Amino acid sequence: MINYTAKYTKIQSGYMGQIVEWPEVITEGKDLEECRDMLRDALQEMILAYRQLGKEIPLGNALLEQIPVEIENVGQAA
Repeated sequence: MINYTAKYTKIQSGYMGQIVEWPEVITEGKDLEECRDMLRDALQEMILAYRQLGKEIPLGNALLEQIPVEIENVGQAA
């Protein structure tokens, strides 16, 4: 079993989902749950396509981290 990292972005029509380790796997849904389901389906379809083409499947298990920054203070002298 390989774990892939999903990134969800709120857009005007709902949510956009993308696999971080495999940026070509991208989809949209009207809400987060639909986007998750569609992203899972898109990932499975991409795996199948890569297998049929004999292409190497990207590895998962990316580490994501949020880095806080105070935007107002960027570029100001300490």
